[in-house]
Amino acid sequence: MTTAGDVEVARHGDVAVLTLRREAKLNALSTHLESRLLDAVRGDAVKGSRAVVITGGDKVFSAGADTSELREMTPVAIAEYYRESGAVYEAVAALPQPTVAAIAGYCLGGGFELALAADLRVADETAVFGLPEVGLGILPSSGGVTRLVRAVGPARTRDLVLRGRRMTVTEAHSWGLITEKTAAGGHLATALEIAGELAGQPPLAVSVAKQVITAATEASRETALLLEQLAYATLNRIG
Repeated sequence: MTTAGDVEVARHGDVAVLTLRREAKLNALSTHLESRLLDAVRGDAVKGSRAVVITGGDKVFSAGADTSELREMTPVAIAEYYRESGAVYEAVAALPQPTVAAIAGYCLGGGFELALAADLRVADETAVFGLPEVGLGILPSSGGVTRLVRAVGPARTRDLVLRGRRMTVTEAHSWGLITEKTAAGGHLATALEIAGELAGQPPLAVSVAKQVITAATEASRETALLLEQLAYATLNRIG
């Protein structure tokens, strides 16, 4: 087990576990924490793994981004932010391995966007989700709007984003945003179980299937079918 600043990195067999460790600040995603998480995502423990779990621990996933930092930035500095520490959300989404977010407590703002960047989400009964940015005079800008629209459609995205309301794990599960819901404290064990199952699958097939699923959400029917067929032919040839 290693700790890079505010991020703890551990291995459970073939599964890499990244834990946010800024509990005193409810795991608020400062640029420092984002940078440490980006380092962990790009680090050897993750590169050598076959699945990844991201969690905030037992009580909170993340209460959101440290918006006070961004408010002090110029437009040029904000553009640089998205190229540097703010790139962590897309780095998580682009991992070739399957990723699972293990969620308890607050999962708000940037924390919700980080969870949405994972392939699967497991949440215990204490989890609370929301995107409060519009109420602060800004908007979700780390993939939250884009991923929500693709996951639940524009109407439900407007409901969450424009109203800035919070949703329970039961509602999130009914919308298909949560893969599994657990009793309090059961989120990490369930996430590790799922990640272990994924790690046991042929890694190339999992990685290619993950990429095809992502592409199919934006592609035409004809393009999506072609991607499926080409991917199958490639994997069949390699296998």
